[in-house]
Amino acid sequence: MTLRVYFASSSKVWSSIEWVYGIEECGYDGWEISADGNYRIDEPLAFRRICEVIETTSLEVSVHAPFTDLNIGSLNYPIYQESVRQLCACVEKAGEITDRVTIHPGYISPHGRLVPENVWELHKDALREIGRCGIENGVLVCLENMPDIPDFLCRMPEELFGMIDGVEGVGATIDIGHANTVGKVDAFLAHLKDAGHMHIHDNHGFSDEHLALGAGTIDWEMVGDRVRKEYDGRCVVEGRNLTEAAESLEMFQRWFR
Repeated sequence: MTLRVYFASSSKVWSSIEWVYGIEECGYDGWEISADGNYRIDEPLAFRRICEVIETTSLEVSVHAPFTDLNIGSLNYPIYQESVRQLCACVEKAGEITDRVTIHPGYISPHGRLVPENVWELHKDALREIGRCGIENGVLVCLENMPDIPDFLCRMPEELFGMIDGVEGVGATIDIGHANTVGKVDAFLAHLKDAGHMHIHDNHGFSDEHLALGAGTIDWEMVGDRVRKEYDGRCVVEGRNLTEAAESLEMFQRWFR
């Protein structure tokens, strides 16, 4: 199986785009665009600048859709509609540069806790609409498992894969770092053959620290062996800066190849 390794940094969404050239200099195959802040691909000027940079590198790309203040599990219908609209706008534009877009699930509000079955169905309906948009634009939309933050949907593998079950155009992004915060790395690895995309980063099992590979408590030798044998796709290292990107890539070469 051939693993391609990309780098992403959500902490860079307000930075000048020149930092992206460092991804290629580190030796990564691609860049996962965190489509927020200065990198909103649904904004023409930002998208044009992103395309200019991509064209001057050998980097492949994938996209992580915006998530700031969005909630596709909201019972506040105008917020729900706007959240779906923004994600569809991102997917539509992403189709011009990639075939993979990761999206975050929604979260449950205090009123939502009273009617969790309504939130579940509303969330599934949102995914159906976003999935149709993905099919129309040649993009597989991948729903990501969340870290151990109260009220977020899809922290557990059965919830993530139950949520996308039967929804056309929607797959799963397995995030190993997030899985570690809920003590479910092994359980998520059991679904590797069902994954459409993957995020990797380290932590100490308590919070979403986005550390370099090897700087936390995840058993990367075990993870790398499983991924290498059972997953065929892109692995996106999520990190805070290019120094840690280089450290993670060295560890990736050791454990995943």
